[in-house]
Amino acid sequence: MNHVSFAALTDRVLVRVSGHDAAHFLQGLVTCDVEHLQAGQAAFGALLSPQGKVLFDFFVIGSIEGFLIDIAASLEEDFIRRLTFYKLRAKVEIGPMDKRTSVHAAWGGDPGIVDGICVNDPRLHAMGQRLYCRHSPEGETGNYHAHRIAIGMPQGGQDYVYGDVFPHEVLMDQFGGVDFAKGCYVGQEVVSRMQHRGTARSRIIKVSADAPLPSFSTDILAGGKTAGTMGSSHGKTGLAMVRLDRVAKAMAQGEMVTAGSLAITPQLQDWVKFTWPQQED
Repeated sequence: MNHVSFAALTDRVLVRVSGHDAAHFLQGLVTCDVEHLQAGQAAFGALLSPQGKVLFDFFVIGSIEGFLIDIAASLEEDFIRRLTFYKLRAKVEIGPMDKRTSVHAAWGGDPGIVDGICVNDPRLHAMGQRLYCRHSPEGETGNYHAHRIAIGMPQGGQDYVYGDVFPHEVLMDQFGGVDFAKGCYVGQEVVSRMQHRGTARSRIIKVSADAPLPSFSTDILAGGKTAGTMGSSHGKTGLAMVRLDRVAKAMAQGEMVTAGSLAITPQLQDWVKFTWPQQED
């Protein structure tokens, strides 16, 4: 039986990037491959600093006239300003989308026909679909953040601070947010080096507890030593940015891992390809 849930993502907006050079322009800036996106297809990527830190993350949706960028509303102005800085003489038009078009998420089944654009979330099948329409879809209202936290999917601004993290730390290498086969983009050298050397020591993972988890940025200790910070949570389930080696060592030695004063249980998402670091005898 189809139990599809919908959620209005009122903290998201659309930015339009169009013009003759739009594909080439974005391809040289962002971490994902946009040159092969067809109308109605989506990719997830980021715009990095030259040092390889995530400044903005977003969905890129191919359209007949160019691209739509699904991004956090709080980042819209800075994002447009940054793209305009890189524009130079490129034949590209950059600007906000009509605010009458709103962003929605659907999961748990087929959303059916919607009055607008419907794309599969390119990160994981379980995340469902992204909808861009002028009227709210009819159906059961769901809690999108509870859904993504249960899956273990990080979100910028809720699980990490923009400008402070590398793509690997927020799992973009795990769900296709970085195309390691494409040409150059801003920050590529640092990201490629982390990929080839396997130097990502900190990752966002799932955590759970026997009581509601503490708030964002609460310190996490492993065996009494600093090991990370809390991200977002829903009740007793949440996400946290942790040093994998320190948490793995504490668990191997039977020591407590805590968020504030609360004992927590760390767990790797079932869809990630990395494992806990091996402990020496």
